Amino acid sequence: MYREISVFDLKRLNNINIIDIRSIEKYNDNHIPGSINIPKILIVKDYYKYLDKIKTYYIYCQKGEESKKVCRLLSNLGYKVINIKGGYESWILNN
Repeated sequence: MYREISVFDLKRLNNINIIDIRSIEKYNDNHIPGSINIPKILIVKDYYKYLDKIKTYYIYCQKGEESKKVCRLLSNLGYKVINIKGGYESWILNN
């Protein structure tokens, strides 16, 4: 089972692995500082190429709905994932 975290709580963390699953265009337009971009289609298809089961990943999309689905899938595959509630839009509203 995956967990969720608010952007408020996320801001208090350091040295974490944040993954933006939005398109490269949206990521290049703006993103949460420190995040890397792995579009949803790639992370769902080739998760084993990008993720390590030892690490914990914080995952977000635009509104938090697609990242929930990805977190559910990855959690079922044995990865440690945390959904960022509200996604990028929540980040923007809280900055």
